[in-house]
Amino acid sequence: MDRLRTGILGCGSFAHRHAQILAALGDQAEMVAFSDRNEWKARAFADQYTAGQAAVFTDHHALLDAANLDLLIVCLPPYGHTDEVEMAAERGVHLLIEKPIALDSEQGWQMVEAAERAGIKTQVGFMFRFGEAVEQLKTLLASGEVGQPGLMSARYFCNALHADWWRMREKSGGQLVEQIIHMFDLLRYLVGDALTVYSRQENLFHTEVPGYTVEDISATVVGFENGALGVVYATNGAIPGKWINDYRVVAQKLTAEFTDANHATFTFTDAPDRPPQVIASDRDFRRAQMQDLLDAIRTDGQTRTPLREGAKSLDLVLAAMRSGASHGEVTL
Repeated sequence: MDRLRTGILGCGSFAHRHAQILAALGDQAEMVAFSDRNEWKARAFADQYTAGQAAVFTDHHALLDAANLDLLIVCLPPYGHTDEVEMAAERGVHLLIEKPIALDSEQGWQMVEAAERAGIKTQVGFMFRFGEAVEQLKTLLASGEVGQPGLMSARYFCNALHADWWRMREKSGGQLVEQIIHMFDLLRYLVGDALTVYSRQENLFHTEVPGYTVEDISATVVGFENGALGVVYATNGAIPGKWINDYRVVAQKLTAEFTDANHATFTFTDAPDRPPQVIASDRDFRRAQMQDLLDAIRTDGQTRTPLREGAKSLDLVLAAMRSGASHGEVTL
């Protein structure tokens, strides 16, 4: 079968990981075009990954009109999204789009409508859904073997200034929207649809940094339709150089303690004589995410995280932001 003609829109640092994965999957996909508003960035990608053979663009309209793509990887910052999803959908181009898919709910659901109307395959970059330990817990919960989940906590700790745009709420949406959304997406994936959210956010550690208008500490409580609770706590003021995201899930018959998406210990609380199950994997969950999309395109199957899931997780973090602003609980 022919390789999928693939383009990358947005040639920043994160796009390199997708390009490396596509290069490793060269029997399935071929990088034929790169686009960035800075031409030199797109050309550097073309030189590095295709020996200069790929086409280079500075505008996604020209990219989608001229490159005859099968698949587009969208690595734009949150404020950079315009009509690229709608344009791709009109041309039958499948999509992998990094999170968050937008900065407001209306734009996010317009993307969903366009993609679903066109019938294209989409994948949102919530790669932690593809961790080995996360996958195994999802299977146990879906089977009913360990009962329903009742409580999940998730932590995200880092300490970095990030890019200039990241520090500006109007461009990134804030740490919850741009970064901690990964943890909220895992809550939705493992526990279910959210019903209420109460959140507090403050900027305590970066008040003297010019242009830093996003929160650097937050604590959020999520109520789910099945009565379960979720707690997400995060900061950008923890240990410099370390990126910590871990979580715990308590179900009726199981307590799962994760150090990351690939590593966890499952303790079966209804069977005291059963030894804990330890999951330790080196799975490349970003590659698994890409493979899931390529398989769905080839087989006309479903992806694990279509745009609809991206819009739902965006709505949850936006509700948390509204709660933080009002100091009140928000119902979804």
